[in-house]
Amino acid sequence: MKEYDVIAIGTGVGLAFVSNALNKGKKCAIIEKGKFGGTCLTRGCIPSKILVQPADLIKQSRRAKKIGINIKEIDLDFDLITKRMWKKINLSNSMELSLHERENLDIYKGIGEFVNNHTLKVKNEDNEYSEELHGNLVIIACGARSFVPNIQGLEETGYITYETFYGDKFPKKPWKDLVIIGGGVIGCEFAHIFSSYGTKVTIVEMQDRLLPNEDKEISEFLLKQFGDHDIDVYINNVVVSTSKNNQIKTVKVKNSITNRIEEISCEEIIVATGVRSNIDTLNIENTDVYVNKHGWVETDEYLETNVKNIYAIGDINGKFQFRHKANHEMFRAFNHIYNEKQIDKPVNYDHAAWAIYTYPQIAHLGLTEREAFVKYDKLLIGKLNYSQVAKGYAYGYETGDSDDGFVKLILNTDMRIVGAHIIGPNAAILIQPYVFLKSTGCVCNLDGFKEYTDGLILEEDEYLFNPLQDAMIIHPSLNELPGWAYRTLKLVERK
Repeated sequence: MKEYDVIAIGTGVGLAFVSNALNKGKKCAIIEKGKFGGTCLTRGCIPSKILVQPADLIKQSRRAKKIGINIKEIDLDFDLITKRMWKKINLSNSMELSLHERENLDIYKGIGEFVNNHTLKVKNEDNEYSEELHGNLVIIACGARSFVPNIQGLEETGYITYETFYGDKFPKKPWKDLVIIGGGVIGCEFAHIFSSYGTKVTIVEMQDRLLPNEDKEISEFLLKQFGDHDIDVYINNVVVSTSKNNQIKTVKVKNSITNRIEEISCEEIIVATGVRSNIDTLNIENTDVYVNKHGWVETDEYLETNVKNIYAIGDINGKFQFRHKANHEMFRAFNHIYNEKQIDKPVNYDHAAWAIYTYPQIAHLGLTEREAFVKYDKLLIGKLNYSQVAKGYAYGYETGDSDDGFVKLILNTDMRIVGAHIIGPNAAILIQPYVFLKSTGCVCNLDGFKEYTDGLILEEDEYLFNPLQDAMIIHPSLNELPGWAYRTLKLVERK
């Protein structure tokens, strides 16, 4: 049996943890069954953004006539786009090679399987097992994979998931037509990419709106924009079956409200119906680690499981499955374990934010309006459109335009940010000031809203300042959107 200070399963955020442990002189092992770098580098956020950027430019060029430029023809160099994407993904190879040069690190290629709480063995592609490995500290960071629903005929018809898309199913050219099963983050991003590249895209979503986890106003706005960009969206529809005749695939859908059945023909099908945990690959039943009914590993606020010195970080714990969240968890866990001189801070998911790279772009922080009203009887809600700031007008947005995006700010009556939502250009950048304000726990512009806050008693050590009112915001810039949205706040009561 080989002994290690740290064993990490997965080379996404697990590798980040190991790199920090190696810097502290720890003896480490890392286990990986696929490409090094995890979902983000090899089949997720990074390669998808390389595909999104040309799509954004194409969509922007089509609306350029709003500001006086008529671009009549788009010359899509799909070969160059894909070459750039694979160049980034293939950094995985050099990453793996460089790891073999690190001292105190052993690399195991294959599937890690638990023997008991702190002991594993690794099964390689030939189904041969390594010797047993014992880790004083075990980091479970093996992530998630696509959830594929049981649809009649789907396996026979053939389909693509985000894993196979960034693998042997990657197209040589954009498909003529595409059906995407699922209107979540992955489905909507693929819809934006391929509709921009000239593919006729249809989304089938079983719920009553796209992006069900987003604020309702955001989802409704996106649905309208997708329609304006010739993306067909079937909400409240379930896929009954799929079939294939020669090279034509057919997706049969049923409306759950009207019971109407329709058939959609396409060249290819992408399944984007969510993800499932990879925990079932680890023989986790040989441990005492608690896994909930959905397959996610549950942890405390420092990412430790119910078994001492076994931690779960990243997608495997089922919370906000984004790489920046995983990195945050890694630092919190690492500091809790090793950095005695630093302040020991638990993870606070109230400050989780993310972006969705559709067109228009979407950014999300904290609670939606619906979620906030579950917690509060009264809220302050403000909304500012792009057309209402000078730079938004320069971008070509005017009052009444169907694509005039907005910032939506939600505060409780203590004047603290509980949610912020943006849809429009540069949303991922514009959300960040709110992230900073919320994470500091500041009370926003209290003096300007005495009518809502009379009688409020603040503790002496509360962080009280007026950053939005006092800041000099660059004019004209889109920064005025998040900076001025607070001026539109109105008191709204739960209905």
